[in-house]
Amino acid sequence: MSATSFDLIVIGAGPGGYVCAFRAAQLGLKVALVEKRATLGGTCLNVGCIPSKALLHSSEHFAFAKGHAAAHGIKLGSVELDLATLLKKKDDVVTKLVGGVAQLAKARKITVITGAAAFVSATTIEVKGEKETSQLTAKNIVIATGSAPVELPFMKFDGQTVVSSDHAIAFDSVPKKLVVVGGGAIGLELGSVWSRLGSDVTVIEFLPKIIATYDDDIVRSFTRMLQKQGLKIEVGAKVTGFTKGTLTAERGTEKLSFPADKVLVSVGRRPFTDGLSLEKAGVQLDEKKRVKVDAHLKTTAPGIWAIGDVVAGPMLAHKAEEDGVAVAEWIAGKAGHVNWDLVPAVVYTEPEVACVGLGEDAAKVAGRAINVGKFNFAANGRAIAADAMDGFVKIIADAKTDQILGAQIVGHGAGELISEVVTHMEYGGSAEDLGRTIHAHPTMSEAVKEAGLAVSKSAIHAM
Repeated sequence: MSATSFDLIVIGAGPGGYVCAFRAAQLGLKVALVEKRATLGGTCLNVGCIPSKALLHSSEHFAFAKGHAAAHGIKLGSVELDLATLLKKKDDVVTKLVGGVAQLAKARKITVITGAAAFVSATTIEVKGEKETSQLTAKNIVIATGSAPVELPFMKFDGQTVVSSDHAIAFDSVPKKLVVVGGGAIGLELGSVWSRLGSDVTVIEFLPKIIATYDDDIVRSFTRMLQKQGLKIEVGAKVTGFTKGTLTAERGTEKLSFPADKVLVSVGRRPFTDGLSLEKAGVQLDEKKRVKVDAHLKTTAPGIWAIGDVVAGPMLAHKAEEDGVAVAEWIAGKAGHVNWDLVPAVVYTEPEVACVGLGEDAAKVAGRAINVGKFNFAANGRAIAADAMDGFVKIIADAKTDQILGAQIVGHGAGELISEVVTHMEYGGSAEDLGRTIHAHPTMSEAVKEAGLAVSKSAIHAM
């Protein structure tokens, strides 16, 4: 058993972990990055964000070729799916990105160790690799082990019929009938992929609406769009079991049944701390099994920090990255900063849905005095030209100060458009600031400008 000492050990090489390691190395720290996978990038790059977006992109091309190309004067004849090639394209994207992360780690002289980590003490971890076990010590250790899909206790993952998102990015054939349990971002994205490729998809959501954190008007519009694409959506339904190719559910006293070749269970993710032996380091968990941290992401053990999906907050890659940068800077004696109130969220379907900050419904529940501006993409020149007229932009501003409190967008490229709202909010910008910012014409982003103007009923291209 070998022992090595570092300034910082990062456990987990997902977006939070590797970004933390990279920033610490930039600041002159001697860093070890421990990852149990053979490749870096964690869930996001290997089986999550990146492969799912590759599948979404490819399936959008397929759907366009099959259903929309002719309307644009593009005659293609018979359009056939080559699933093996589509999946290989996805795998190539993953390979390129995880390889790039490995190259960056090498360039920054970060020691990468492959194996499963467990704490021996507050300053020492043991890493069990395939061939050897090593001990590493450091003054500072960052827990960045991410999250894992939640299983239903009565419907465990078998990897074949009842599957998680990890499996649903690699079906070897298109399911005739796919039932998605859970109407959040992951379930809707992967449901959209397989629906476009020919599967009969039903989404079952326990709550009264899908993407439940969004405003009702956004959800109503988005739901209609998905249904128009062929997805069947059942809300307010509690899943009760799956036997002999049939998933059962209840809605009040109503008994429901859905035939399924595959069942994708996408009801959330849980913090992953399995096997870390946190008790040996004095690291405590909260009531939701998340690592307990303070306002600077310090755990209950001196010198041990935690970031990303294992701590409270949205389980999003970009949030984990910002956590990682801040912790690296705090460890190095710098002024790290994260504005956790301004973490945007995106559902990467087509159209996309995105939000940041306070929604209109939540503001009203909280008794906040607000003004709201909306602008429909149907009145946007670029959207009309691009056949992307579905959806709208909504800006929520304080009624007295006009400061932007939040925004929600449903429409093509919403995930890109939300960024400029985040930027204005980061600097305390007002709806008028947003509305008076010059936007190139014609662009989809003009709808954001117009929504900002609409807060004061000053939109130029709306009645």
